[in-house]
Amino acid sequence: MGDDVAVSLDLSNYELLWPASLFVSEGERVLRSTGSWQDRAIWLMAEALAGTTAIADFEDLPNHPAPTDDPWATTGTGWGTKRPVITQHGWFTELIQRAPELRHAAAPRPYWPQRRGNGLARDGSTARDTRRDFARLIGEFADNGYLVEVFGEECVDDPNDLPDASAVIDRRLGIPHLWPLVPETWDEDTFYGLIEVLHDLVSRPRMRRYHSYSGCGWHHSEFHNGPARVLYRWKVNQLLREAGIEYELAAEGEDLGRLVAVTDDARSQLVHRALSDSPPDTTAGVRHAIALFRGRDTSAESKRSAIFNLARILEERRALIKEHLGKDEGALFEIANRFDLRHRRADQRGEYDEAFLDWIFWWYLATVELTDRLIVARAAGV
Repeated sequence: MGDDVAVSLDLSNYELLWPASLFVSEGERVLRSTGSWQDRAIWLMAEALAGTTAIADFEDLPNHPAPTDDPWATTGTGWGTKRPVITQHGWFTELIQRAPELRHAAAPRPYWPQRRGNGLARDGSTARDTRRDFARLIGEFADNGYLVEVFGEECVDDPNDLPDASAVIDRRLGIPHLWPLVPETWDEDTFYGLIEVLHDLVSRPRMRRYHSYSGCGWHHSEFHNGPARVLYRWKVNQLLREAGIEYELAAEGEDLGRLVAVTDDARSQLVHRALSDSPPDTTAGVRHAIALFRGRDTSAESKRSAIFNLARILEERRALIKEHLGKDEGALFEIANRFDLRHRRADQRGEYDEAFLDWIFWWYLATVELTDRLIVARAAGV
């Protein structure tokens, strides 16, 4: 698409509706595309940025530089006044490069009814409001074509019957008649089940075209579920967090896209490192242990199973641990052997608070992550 003279954008009028990293990755893909890249860029900005200001600024620019060998065009009010030629490609490139500088769009401060409403929480919300907010969020995804790949899309030129959306959900969740969404009818299990099912169904259309005949409307194409699920998790987790619900959609691991218990940032980073850095021969065990421990329906028994999986990995690395901890390595395994965690013998201790299971899980997971680093250091000869 040619080289562009450097642009200096005023970003103060643009606000992000997406995670900056997702906007960057999708924007870079647009810049690598050919043909109708401008259409893809406009669609991306329509989704990821609040309002239409950025699109208007983009459309005001020329697609190609002025026909001159001089990279500086002779423009302006005075004779010989020169300024850079700014093309759509150069402008969009800088927008994507500087996306981390953009501020995120903030919800407006509460209005009078939210501040003064009777029977509402201080933030103006109720548990049922969260379900309605989720239904509205799914409506936005549907309007932007994120469910077209699985639910189909109406067209005046194509009279073929569309898939039964309720049946699509029913086949996965085992609950009929859930589409269109009616949040007032959901119990907790249905609500959380829909959150997980729709995570697996969304797919982002990277192209759209307007079908003007008989007011048919937008048609979407070039679907990809990767960016759609990233955006879905980001928006749904934000909604759950604002509602004070202590679950979030997992972004990695065996339980990807499933609701898991929220942890603090330090433990979230520990989970990420353990999932990302474990050697291939132990990755499956680590992933399974984490999924057992943090699932929404976890129990004391599943936590014991999670600890057992981690203890088995540590047993395999016992020589490495002893090399670095000396005789103290025995204390690490004494917990698992003397308490009701693995062998379930009659002489084991079993009367303790479930918080003990949480403590031992995080201790063992941290030890697995430590041994991962020791293995890497040994391989590097450090």
